[in-house]
Amino acid sequence: MKRKFASFSVILIALVLIQCSSVPMSDRSQLSLIGNDKIFPMSFDQYEQVKKESKIITGTDDARTVKRVGTRIQRAVEQYFSDQGESNYLNDYKWEFNLIEEDEMVNAWCMPGGKVAFYTGIMPICKDELGVAVVMGHEIAHAIANHGRERISQQYAAQFGLSAVSILLTGGSGGPSIPTDIIMQGAGAATSLGILAFSRKHESEADKLGLYFMAMAGYNPQEAPKFWERMAAQSGGESPPEFVSTHPSHDTRISDLKKNMPKAMEYYKNSD
Repeated sequence: MKRKFASFSVILIALVLIQCSSVPMSDRSQLSLIGNDKIFPMSFDQYEQVKKESKIITGTDDARTVKRVGTRIQRAVEQYFSDQGESNYLNDYKWEFNLIEEDEMVNAWCMPGGKVAFYTGIMPICKDELGVAVVMGHEIAHAIANHGRERISQQYAAQFGLSAVSILLTGGSGGPSIPTDIIMQGAGAATSLGILAFSRKHESEADKLGLYFMAMAGYNPQEAPKFWERMAAQSGGESPPEFVSTHPSHDTRISDLKKNMPKAMEYYKNSD
């Protein structure tokens, strides 16, 4: 019995290793048990539900800025992938950028497949178009890096166990559908301490790629550390201890952004 279990475990581990992909511009290997062809339509439906339940702001300067910056960075990223001969990577993305009225919510997020939402509470910290570009680059980076799919794969495996994962990996049918809460976790922080390290890794990766993306779109990436300094000031310089936080500390974040600044400035100088 032990031998059978061991053999099954070895096979399963091998299948999991096969079901990995690489993050663009990072080459980090990530778990991808479920295809975007299944995740994206559910993500889009959930985004529409959020829109129905929220007050979407239109016609204001802030709303226009969110859409303008999002579209500008989207096009720069699409041009980058085209130049790399990898346009197909973005075929199933359906970008959308909206501002939601919620002054107490200092946040923004991106659903898998490119559906972005800003809350009005983050706009004063953004301060201007450059600040919006910092946040927008970060959120678009989450989408491009498929962090949502990775989180969903992790949560799916944790919630449904090895049997469901085995069905998915071997191409069988009858596995459980993806619940709404797991789809939503693909746009936000993980809730289990067991995978917090991955979530911090996602945030740091999105910071780096977002820095590059805003620079590609012609936004000065040197604004990024300034935005996070304002964010730190808004919270009184306090944040949860990094080892139990789904986000890097403000100091770590600012330090990492400065380390990645030389490459970002190259993209900025070469932007149209």
